Amino acid sequence: MGVYVKIVIAGGTGLIGETLSSLLVERGHEVFILTRDKKKYSLNSGPVHYISWLHDGAKPEERLGSVDVMINLAGSTINTRWSSKGKEKIVTSRLSAVDELHRIINKLPRKPKVFVNASAIGFYGTSEKEEYTERTEQPGNDFLADTVVKWETSVKKIEKEGIRTVLCRFGLVLDDQQGAFPLMLLPYRFFIGGTIGSGNQWVSWIHVQDVVRAILFVIENELVKGPVNFTAPSPVPMKKFGRAISYIWERPHWLPVPSFVLKVILGEMSLLLLKGQYVFPEKLLKSGFVFHYPELEMALKAIANHSNSV
Repeated sequence: MGVYVKIVIAGGTGLIGETLSSLLVERGHEVFILTRDKKKYSLNSGPVHYISWLHDGAKPEERLGSVDVMINLAGSTINTRWSSKGKEKIVTSRLSAVDELHRIINKLPRKPKVFVNASAIGFYGTSEKEEYTERTEQPGNDFLADTVVKWETSVKKIEKEGIRTVLCRFGLVLDDQQGAFPLMLLPYRFFIGGTIGSGNQWVSWIHVQDVVRAILFVIENELVKGPVNFTAPSPVPMKKFGRAISYIWERPHWLPVPSFVLKVILGEMSLLLLKGQYVFPEKLLKSGFVFHYPELEMALKAIANHSNSV
């Protein structure tokens, strides 16, 4: 990674943060995690250092010193019922994290060279016909799109500090232990899997190992900035996604989940499963990034093999 040796990850105790931290440590980098999880503070004797933030009196800048790279993965989960209060938390948690990181940056003796911020393909809204790349500038008109627009706009204050910023628009991240995928896999484990909704909605997915490799790639590639789609180059319809799970895990694909059932159970959050978008990683591919798992069956087999070995 050249000159990038000291890396700060805000919200680094989730799926992507933990996987990324492991990879960075393997590469010999110094990693600092900003977290509110008090249990983590006792782990500071290892290669990853945990620092308290986002509470009264917390001054993480006093322990950081100069920073080469700052990565922001912080934000309340969207995998919860979208009540008015829940929506407010989803938005404010993201904006307050960016505000605090901006404050920290201005207290550091040297600003980071690059700021990598989590984002989401929810920016594009939903469609069964349109194909979206980073050249798509018009956002969607639903709650997720509005949230992403506010989130990405808030990062502009950091970009104005002369720091290269990258906005990682994540698709569905595939992992066997964390995130949304284990919940999607669960019905198949109990032999009751089937098509969700119409089955025609697109699933733009990416294996977690390609996520963290791509984050390192955009950090190292100084020409990459702005929005970057973190999705594999082969989105699939939901019905094909389900059939692939059925094939890899050798379980039946027979019990459909009607849209109205999910709407009753999940409310507005059912949008995550019932609507989709075809998102293509144009910027990553044109910049020379090579996916380890470009096809869904490859990714699912790797996940199944990992699950069986654990």
